[in-house]
Amino acid sequence: MREIVWDTETTGFDPNAGDRLVEIGAIELDKHIPTGRVYHQYINPERDMPQGAFEIHGLSIEFLKDYPTFEKVGQAFLDFVGDATLIAHNATFDMRFINAELERAKFPTIPANRALDTLEIARKKFPGAQNSLDALCRRFGVDNSAREKHGALLDSEILAEVYLELIGGRQPDFSLNVVGGSSDASGGGANWVAKPRPNPLASLRTADETTAHDGFVDALGDGAVWKIEK
Repeated sequence: MREIVWDTETTGFDPNAGDRLVEIGAIELDKHIPTGRVYHQYINPERDMPQGAFEIHGLSIEFLKDYPTFEKVGQAFLDFVGDATLIAHNATFDMRFINAELERAKFPTIPANRALDTLEIARKKFPGAQNSLDALCRRFGVDNSAREKHGALLDSEILAEVYLELIGGRQPDFSLNVVGGSSDASGGGANWVAKPRPNPLASLRTADETTAHDGFVDALGDGAVWKIEK
C-alpha cells in the first residue's frame, strides 16, 4: 500500500483570492514504512509575499524568484504521487491549493477522495483536545525541535511519524500472521517453536470427574488410545 505524506507552504489562505503555492514537500510510505523517496520543490509564486505568510515560513520573494513556476514542476509532482493516497494535516487546505495550481496550469486535478486528513483522525481520537501538529508531537513524543518555522518537507517528515502513531503506533501492522511457518510476533524465524508454559494451568476436572474418567478408560483395556499414564 503506497501513501504520500505531504505538506505545502503558501502566500496566504485562499487560492481563489490569488494566493499561490510556494513550497511542496512529500515523502513516500510503503506499507506505512518510509521508502526514502521524497519530493521537495520551492516554487516562484509570481506575486508578492504578504508579511504574515513570511513570518510563518520565512520564504521571501527574493529567495523564491529564481525557482521555477508551478507550470514547470506540476507534472513532476503528479508523477511522484501517482495514484497513492495523499496524507496531510488539514488536508482540505492543501488539496484546495494543489488543485487550484493544477487547474491553472491545465494539469488534471486530484480527486478529493484520495486525501486522508490526519487532523480529522486526531479529532475523532482525541475529541476536545488540541490537535495541531505541534500538539500531537507533544502527545506522542515526536521530536519537532527543528521546527522553528513551517517547512513543507520537515513538516511532512514529522507528520509521517504522527500519522503512524494515530493509526496505532510505530508498528501498525503488528499481528500474529503466520509467514514462512512461524509467527511474525515470535521473533524466532522459521525455526521457532512454542515453549512449554512455565507454570502449567491447574486442571478444571473435579475429583469425581477424574475417578469416572479413569474407570471408563480402564474398562477399555490396555490398548485404548485414551489410556492415561499415571
